[in-house]
Amino acid sequence: MIKALKRLNEALPGLLLGILLFGIAEELIGIWFVSDKLKFTIGVITGIACAAGMGIHIAWVLEESVRCGGTATKRMAVFSALRYICVVIVFFVMTYFDLGNFYAAFIGVLSLKISAYAQPLIHKIVHE
Repeated sequence: MIKALKRLNEALPGLLLGILLFGIAEELIGIWFVSDKLKFTIGVITGIACAAGMGIHIAWVLEESVRCGGTATKRMAVFSALRYICVVIVFFVMTYFDLGNFYAAFIGVLSLKISAYAQPLIHKIVHE
């Protein structure tokens, strides 16, 4: 599976590792401060899953846009909008049906950004 992710983008396995590590840290730290631990955990898992899905989708869109050529800008804009619409729908369903903690899920999605910034450090630690 790691080979398939590396074929898509060389940095993708490190990005996903960072998302997973952040999710574990969020769970271990946050679980002590909430009253409904199950909903918090579901929120964390939902956010981390969305972040991982977004990371894979971004890598796929970049690869396809490079192959596409001239219409790459429009293609990337459409797929970016679709990606965020999907996350909003997941959050809406989770919140509307009271399935999980919205804030935990939101922080989980932010792990994509944190992992992207930490990816060079994660790459250095893993490969040394």
